[in-house]
Amino acid sequence: MSARLGVNVDHVATLRQSRRTPYPDPAAAALLAELAGADQITIHLREDRRHIQERDLLIMRKTVSTRLNLEMAATQEMVRIAYETKPDVVTLVPERREELTTEGGLDVVGGREGVRKAVKTLRDAEIDVSLFIDPDLDQVKAAHRAEAGVVEFHTGRYCEARLASDRRRELNRLVDGCKAAAKLGLSVAAGHGLNYQNVLAVAAIPEIEELNIGHAIVSRAVLVGFERAVREMKELLRQARP
Repeated sequence: MSARLGVNVDHVATLRQSRRTPYPDPAAAALLAELAGADQITIHLREDRRHIQERDLLIMRKTVSTRLNLEMAATQEMVRIAYETKPDVVTLVPERREELTTEGGLDVVGGREGVRKAVKTLRDAEIDVSLFIDPDLDQVKAAHRAEAGVVEFHTGRYCEARLASDRRRELNRLVDGCKAAAKLGLSVAAGHGLNYQNVLAVAAIPEIEELNIGHAIVSRAVLVGFERAVREMKELLRQARP
C-alpha cells in the first residue's frame, strides 16, 4: 500500500498575503486537493501569521472532510488555539521568525518537559500528536518518551543534497530512523522539500505511512492546476510501492 498524501496549502495563503487580497483561498485549494485524492490537508499556523491565518484554520476545520493536520510551535498560545479548534492532528515543529521555512527538526531531547506538557494537553483534547524531528535515534527515543503517537521525519537534508553520495547517506539515515520509530510503536510520516523528482526513494520506505508535501504541489498547480498537481503526486506515491 502506498503512503498517504498530506497536501500542505500554506503557499496558497502565501500568494494571498503577498497582496493582502481575499484570494486565492487556501480552503478552496484544500477542497480541490481532496477531490483529487489527498488523504489529509496540512496547514502551518505560524506565530508571525505570514501565510495561514486563524480564520483559515476555523474555516478548514469545518470544511475539510479527510483529516486536518495543524503544524505549530509548542507555545502556550498555539496549544490553546489547537485545544479550542480541535484539528485531527497537531504536528509540533520548531519555529524561528527569521527563517524562510522550517530549517530542521524539533529538539525533543533538549525541550523534553515543554514538549511532553504540550503533548499531554493535546492528547487530553483527543487530538493526535506528531513530532517533526530529524532522523536521529536520540530524538526518536525522546519522542517515544514524550508519548507522541507519530513522528514526522524532516527530509530537508536528503532533498538538498547535491552529491549522489550525500543523498545516499541521508536516505540511509531516514531508513534507519523509520525502522527505529516503527520498532518503538510510533507511526511514521515524512516531509519537507519533497518534490516530483526526489519523492520516489522516500515514498518507497515501507515504514512511512504518510508524506506531507506543499511547496512543490502548489508550485506545479500554478502551471497545471491544483487537481492535476495532486493526482500526479498521488501517482508517484503509488509507483513507489508497486
